[in-house]
Amino acid sequence: MIRMIGIRLFDTIPTVLLVLTLVFVALRLLPGDPALVALGDYATPEQLNLFREQMGLNAPLWLQYITFTWNMITLDFGRSLISNVPVVDILARNLPYTIELTVVATGMGLLAGIPLGVMAAVYRNKAPDNGVRAFSLVGYAIPDFYLGAVLLIVFALNLGWFPISGGGHDFASRMHHIFLPAVTLAMVKSAFIGRLTRTSLLEVLGRDYVRTARAKGAREGRVIFRHGLRNALLPVTTGLGLSLLATLSGSVAIELVFNRPGIGSVLINAIAERDYPVIQAGVVVFAFFVVLINLLIDLAYIAIDPRIRVK
Repeated sequence: MIRMIGIRLFDTIPTVLLVLTLVFVALRLLPGDPALVALGDYATPEQLNLFREQMGLNAPLWLQYITFTWNMITLDFGRSLISNVPVVDILARNLPYTIELTVVATGMGLLAGIPLGVMAAVYRNKAPDNGVRAFSLVGYAIPDFYLGAVLLIVFALNLGWFPISGGGHDFASRMHHIFLPAVTLAMVKSAFIGRLTRTSLLEVLGRDYVRTARAKGAREGRVIFRHGLRNALLPVTTGLGLSLLATLSGSVAIELVFNRPGIGSVLINAIAERDYPVIQAGVVVFAFFVVLINLLIDLAYIAIDPRIRVK
């Protein structure tokens, strides 16, 4: 197990270096002068040059790249060019909101998607199956930000059941604030997970060992959940990983729609202000979560199917 984790982590090194390189190049290609954005239009040339010198923006690109890569590897994210606040403090203040939105939305998607997929497979080509497939099509078709705007207008602005902005403070208020954004993301995830569960379970239920279990007189519930669903979970686990990554990236738009704190809103503001350290740190954090989620998927494979450990 430890050896496998070490191999997976080692394999991610080229990916992380490629992400860092793309971030560095993309930021330097963005139009606009970060010094001018930070100091304003009335800054003198001397003030602009002094600011660029202090922030290392006057150094050659190759030296900026080496410094940038080393700082990211050592988690030295520097200070914001705009607010002069340590980037670590900005991340620590906003990251929990993004993590909780991703976890809650993914949990909702699983709690709704897997039962819907099982029901659709059990009642194949009947009314429940048709209803689940129709729901999946609607979930795929509606963009996250559009659904979020509709829910915000109906349930927050018109009915007043939920707050229109913010992230809350204590546990109860945070769950109150997070409900609508999580439902927005969870609808698409449940449609995806439900369709994937249905397809995978139907394939498993048609195999010989399932027919043998039924021939021996096993109860239908035991056949479906013990022999069927457990063996159908590997594709669902892959889908769950993809869903987690999609939820993490989708949280950027949802945080803007619901005016929530989080890494997504921080990144959007930083891009508008050409705040290089904040953008770099935010992208590195997202890359870290991609690596972590992929590692967790590998571990989940082993827990579901021990034969993978042998291979």
